Amino acid sequence: MLESPFKGVMLEIISPDYHGIAVLLLTGIALILFTRDKIPLETTSLVVLVLLAAGFQIFPYEVNGQVFGPVEFFSGFGNEALITICALMIIGQAIEKTGALQPLAGFLSGAWLSYPLVASLLTLIAAGVLSAFMNNTPIVVLLMPILVGVSLRAKFPVSNVMMPMGLATIIGGMSTTIGTSTNLLVVGIARDVGYRDFSIFDFMLPAVIVGSVGILFLWLIAPKLLPEREPPMSDTSPRIFNSQLLINEEGFAAGQQLSEILAKTNGEIRIEKIQRSESLFLSPFPSVVLMPGDRLFVKDSSENLKHFEEILGATLYSLSDPDHPVDADTPLNEEGQQLAEVVVTRGSPLHLQSLEGIRFGATYGLMALAIHRARTASPQVTSDLSTIRLRAGDVLLVQGSKEAIESLKASGSMLVLDGAKDLPQKHKSKRALTVMGGVILAAALGLMPISVSAIIGVGCLLLLGCLTWHDAGQALSTRVIMIVVASLALGKALVATNMASYLAGSFVTLSQGLPVPLILSLFMLIISIMTNIVSNNAAAVIGTPIAIAIATQLNVDPEPFVLAVLFGANMSYATPFGYQTNLLILSAGGYKFSDFLRVGIPLTLIMWLGFSMVLPTLYGLWT
Repeated sequence: MLESPFKGVMLEIISPDYHGIAVLLLTGIALILFTRDKIPLETTSLVVLVLLAAGFQIFPYEVNGQVFGPVEFFSGFGNEALITICALMIIGQAIEKTGALQPLAGFLSGAWLSYPLVASLLTLIAAGVLSAFMNNTPIVVLLMPILVGVSLRAKFPVSNVMMPMGLATIIGGMSTTIGTSTNLLVVGIARDVGYRDFSIFDFMLPAVIVGSVGILFLWLIAPKLLPEREPPMSDTSPRIFNSQLLINEEGFAAGQQLSEILAKTNGEIRIEKIQRSESLFLSPFPSVVLMPGDRLFVKDSSENLKHFEEILGATLYSLSDPDHPVDADTPLNEEGQQLAEVVVTRGSPLHLQSLEGIRFGATYGLMALAIHRARTASPQVTSDLSTIRLRAGDVLLVQGSKEAIESLKASGSMLVLDGAKDLPQKHKSKRALTVMGGVILAAALGLMPISVSAIIGVGCLLLLGCLTWHDAGQALSTRVIMIVVASLALGKALVATNMASYLAGSFVTLSQGLPVPLILSLFMLIISIMTNIVSNNAAAVIGTPIAIAIATQLNVDPEPFVLAVLFGANMSYATPFGYQTNLLILSAGGYKFSDFLRVGIPLTLIMWLGFSMVLPTLYGLWT
């Protein structure tokens, strides 16, 4: 026994046994393997589970007279934290599939062109708020093309904004129990070792206080620390297509001046000319009044063309059927439709032919919406697009059922680019948002645990047709499931063998004479360093049981120490492999490893110092 300077508590130094030493060694090996890119995380996780189960089966371990069986390590597959994570991943898939966040994307895109400094702050805030309730990855994937597009139009380096946006999602994700899988893992481990369960907003206050300072740093200072980088691919901007928009009588554009059309699209639509009849073409002057039946010759990306079609009440003109404009009853608006890009190659049926000549729509069951002309810097369309003779290298934007696109790809007669995209079922976006809001509200009001409300939410989304079982299966990540189960198993082994108590006692012994707030701060710093070297989930599983053991030996409330692990494990700012979204923005922004150090180290210090002051203040540790 060792006398503690904290409130006269006697600290018990527990000698580790062979099982505890073996578990600690396995934990160290797992941490090393987690950093190896060539070894899949799920493989490492399975190896950990196999070794734990086999080791405790061959060498039984007794705890308080009872044998600690290897079956205990498989309980993670039914753990409440894992069930919640899987349910939330499925809900996030529904939000993405229905395009529920597209209106926000459109608003931010327009704001960037008009008020870039304000838009930068709004983007960071939006990224942080959304990530408090959704997985970070779809948010980053949604915002990346917006930032790339506006950077090209407004002529500023995308590297100045891409990394701050990605790091803002990590900051926002630490504010609720459902913000990241790491948060759910920490809460789940704390509950498993006997500590209370956290509700969804229990630690939002310290996260908002400190996170606000971090967001301000990312807004005002981080862009100045980042050098201008060019993305590795010079054509990372969306491919530009030529197409036509037919003005419908009941649509917004009918009877409006062209200047109103430009204002409606935030100045983004690019109109080359207007066709009023077979022989009459008008120049796109702002004072021109559009009439029903007019055709706008436009150039833009596939996503923007579909966006203009919706907000203007117009219709993308089908190249394969020039006599029958697409309306609400045509396959363009059927569920299950996809957009894909088909490259014209030498020897393909399209080479040196027109769409009209080969009856493209009737033959392949697809509708061609636009064309990207190869080897032409500024293509001028002077005839109906369906009559254009296609050359090798031209790219068609086509739309049709998934089966039709897969059939075309399987035929081998044409080159279909990978990455066909499902069209968002926007008419179901309100349903998906309502279900998501209900899940959060039910958990926030304490009506039911987040695991229960999330499972009910998944059931509602399936019943409402917002996603299918296939979509739900695609949303689940084997990597996430296996690393959560392995992490829970390691945490259980560390606690059962008293190794967590031993490590906690050793840490307290080394820090004797220091105030409790400083011990809390040092412990959080260790976790934050660890999370940038290994995975944040690995840092969480090691730190949580040790944090509770430290607090117990110091005779203080364990909650601030648990939160120190949660916040420290989320401070994965300083390395590209610290968090999965960091890897996404690494290539999209053309960054180098050193760029993450430039911004990540100061941000880590800001967040660490902030929590080191806020947590002791909120939990009365200064006395």
